[in-house]
Amino acid sequence: MSARPSRRPAAAPRSVRPAAASNAVAGTAAPAQAMALYEQVKDHISRKIQEGIWRAGDRLPSENELVTQFGISRMTVNRALRELVEQGRIVRVAGVGSFVAEDKPQSTLLQIANLASEIRQRGHDYRCDVLAVERISATLDIAAALDLRTGESVFHSLCIHREDGLPVQLEDRHVNPRQVPQFAAQDFTQLQPSEYLVRNVPFDQIEHVVDAVMPTAEQAALLEMSPLEPCLLLTRRTWSRGVPITVVRCLHPATRYRLGSRFRADGNPVAG
Repeated sequence: MSARPSRRPAAAPRSVRPAAASNAVAGTAAPAQAMALYEQVKDHISRKIQEGIWRAGDRLPSENELVTQFGISRMTVNRALRELVEQGRIVRVAGVGSFVAEDKPQSTLLQIANLASEIRQRGHDYRCDVLAVERISATLDIAAALDLRTGESVFHSLCIHREDGLPVQLEDRHVNPRQVPQFAAQDFTQLQPSEYLVRNVPFDQIEHVVDAVMPTAEQAALLEMSPLEPCLLLTRRTWSRGVPITVVRCLHPATRYRLGSRFRADGNPVAG
């Protein structure tokens, strides 16, 4: 007896993914998942800080606690914490733990900031202590900065800017008397030097250079800080038609202030 052919329809052919493609997909799944997990940790911590549940100086859960809480690897938690440090949200102390960072005001780098206005806009009290307004002989570096001869007469002013009584900037300024002959005659208790210059002396070029420095003992005393703490030094020069107007060194305690800017691709600052 001959066997009858089967009436069952042939099974549809299954699509077979090449092993290489399968491995490629599998290889991209893990990084995507890891990224989502470390972002979850960052969002969790940032939200707690933003809502005021964790305040400046509060200690965060340890890495081990976060590993247990989220069920993820220590490496993933470490990446989240590292990026929060880079964003200035937290600080990490070796052997101690992670803490919510102090909220540091930020000043612009693209323009000449009106420090008094910035501080008052934050709802804080502003004060400028004018320590010196004098005429001195230009040192080699000041003469070079202002395109003058060494020993030539220049104006010098020294001020401390305070936010709620705490020093946030030591302003050490030298002014070209050829450009601003009436500088030393001003009443800087009413209008601080930077604001006076911006209002009264037209300028068409600005140079900003930022350095991380350690303060001298005298600078640390004036800023009411430890000489072992670092500072941000913003050095600014302005020109009018190629002639230098002023060079000023603004020293900020790094734990109290931040310098930065947001700007469009065309170089113009973003308002707001």
